[in-house]
Parts: sequence; C-alpha cells; structure tokens
Amino acid sequence: MKEIFFKDNVKINKKFLKKLEENLLLCDVGFNTSKKIISNLNKEICKKNILDEKIVLDMLKTQLLKILKVSYNNNLKIKKKYPFLILVVGVNGVGKTTTVGKLAWKYKNQGKSVMIAAGDTFRAAAIEQLKIISKKISVPLVSQHYKADAASVIFDAIQSAKNKHIEVLIADTSGRLHNNKNFISELKKIVRVTKKIDKNYPDEIILVVDSSSGHNVIKQTKVFNDAINVTGTIFTKLDGTSKGGMIFNVSNKFNIPIRYICTGENKEDLHKFDSKNFVKSILE
Repeated sequence: MKEIFFKDNVKINKKFLKKLEENLLLCDVGFNTSKKIISNLNKEICKKNILDEKIVLDMLKTQLLKILKVSYNNNLKIKKKYPFLILVVGVNGVGKTTTVGKLAWKYKNQGKSVMIAAGDTFRAAAIEQLKIISKKISVPLVSQHYKADAASVIFDAIQSAKNKHIEVLIADTSGRLHNNKNFISELKKIVRVTKKIDKNYPDEIILVVDSSSGHNVIKQTKVFNDAINVTGTIFTKLDGTSKGGMIFNVSNKFNIPIRYICTGENKEDLHKFDSKNFVKSILE
C-alpha cells in the first residue's frame, strides 16, 4: 500500500483518497471501516491543509492503530487459579482444534501445567486429533466417546484439573455451522455448567476465526459474541495467503482484543498479536 504515497508528483486530493480507500478494500479492511478511516483522514487533511504524503501516511498509521487500541498490550494474562479455564470456540475449518494444541504447547513451554478437554464430541476426528496432539506434546487429555455431552466432558475435565492442581485447562468445543440453533444452545449450556463450579468461569472465551474467510468472519463473530460474550480472538492462516485487513473490520465492529495470530501449521506458529507490527505489515 505504501507505493501510492511515494509516487512522483503525489497530490493529496479526493482522487488520492479514493485510491487509498480502494487499497484498504483490497486488503479486506471492509467497506464501513474503510469509509470511516478515509472520512477521518479527509477531515484532518482539510482542517490542517496537509499536502505532504508522508504526514498523511503517519495519520493513516494512527487511524489503524486507534482501531486496534483494545488489542494494544492486551495479551491474555493467565491468573493464578486451578484451573484457569479457556473455552475455545469457532466454526469447523478455521483451525480451532489445532489451535487448542498450539495454546497448550505455548503455556506448557512457559512452565505451566496444562490439560486439554476434548469438548468437540460432534466430530470423532476432533477427539482423535486431540489424542494425537496431547500425546505429542505430553499434555493430559480428558475425553469421552463420540457424541457424548460436551458440557459433561468439560465439567469432568475441570474436576480432574482441580484435583491435579492443573494451572491451565483448554477446552475444545464443537464447530458446527454458526447459524445452527442447537449448536449455540450447546455452547450456552457449557458456559452455564462451568459457572456452577466457579461463577467466573470460563476465564476466557476465545473465538478462532479464519482470516481469509472475508465477511463471514463478521457474521461468525456476531453470532458467538451475542450468544456467549467472546473475550478474545485468534486469527488463523495469516501466512501470506490472507491480506489480514479483516482484523481491522472485526476490531472496529466488536472491540474484542486479539490475543494471538497463527501464521502456519507448526506448534511454534502461534504468536502474540502486536498491533504496531501488524499495521506496519499492512502498509508495506
């Protein structure tokens, strides 16, 4: 995107702002968010009679960082309790189950005791996948049979984690279509059941979304947030195939902190979200 700022004889006018808006849209920033950014820039340019493209670029950076302000230095903090419960939600195909494994490995690598709950009982493959992952990273897994009651699985996992003084319990959940009413009811039930053990449970509800899914991300975020109050997000598949601009759209609309981003399939590819570096990468 930077190239539009440093062409010969750049003129800061309506045509320039229109081109900038088109670039934001091409980066998947979204129509309403792009309009908001350009409108704010235009007001400031007119007010201060700005003609220098370098100043406009700095103003754009400021606008983008302002949208991401809820995520700035707002990484997930694991409180000292047994266990700290992280509920991981999201639709099928976004990399949710593998993300559970990456989180487990990350916290174990930080010296914390970790347990996984196989709460996606709707997919037998998800249970088997977590069995393989948990064995590979040497983290205990609580699971039941295919189509078992997910709330029961997670309830048992909490009790087991308490008895073993586990610090972090990460619970996978089913990821059926986000417009499935039974599926949403199941998630609400899981939250209700955990609150019977601790009124503050879950300590964190992380929504995993595929950054290359375009405007479906907005629909998914709304459904999950309306149902169970999402407290953080993880964006997957930010490995060069995605433009990543959807992050601004979600942040602008829902103001939910971005906890991590995934940039690949390996367990090491889960990274804390750095808003300054992300804005820099978008503008390159």
